[in-house]
Amino acid sequence: MQPLPLMRFDTSDAGASPDTFPRRAWERYEDDTESEVQQEEAEEIQFKLECDLQNALRLNIKQLEAGLEIVDGGKEKIVKCGRIDITAKDANKKLVVIELKAGMAMLASIGQILAYMVALQEEEKSEVRGILVANDFDQKVIFAARAIPNLQLKKYSLAFSFQNC
Repeated sequence: MQPLPLMRFDTSDAGASPDTFPRRAWERYEDDTESEVQQEEAEEIQFKLECDLQNALRLNIKQLEAGLEIVDGGKEKIVKCGRIDITAKDANKKLVVIELKAGMAMLASIGQILAYMVALQEEEKSEVRGILVANDFDQKVIFAARAIPNLQLKKYSLAFSFQNC
């Protein structure tokens, strides 16, 4: 059996002595782990917000656009490239893919909704348009959407009402 090679760590750049290196490495590990946990918590909150937004929009779909009718049976439609948040038909009976973002819509959301639109169009053999709903839009999203005539961007805002119990 071969002995394990001796590992050497260069600590000169940090100004640390060899005996303080493990502590510093552990602190970096703890910082990275804490950051990962915070990221996971933020993603979970984002997911819950999108679910709440989807539920609220399903109950009030006509506020998004007059004449919209949900046609997905009350659940996300699965297509080849993912899950469409809400599938509807407009007043002209054209299919509408509605993608929801709880916060700011980034450029990747354009690719996401376009993929859903094409997948649905191929599946249904019908014309499809899209509505991307978000609290705000990155400037690149706004520019990109201008080049896509069958895609609309809609900004939402929340209003709270309170009642005594």
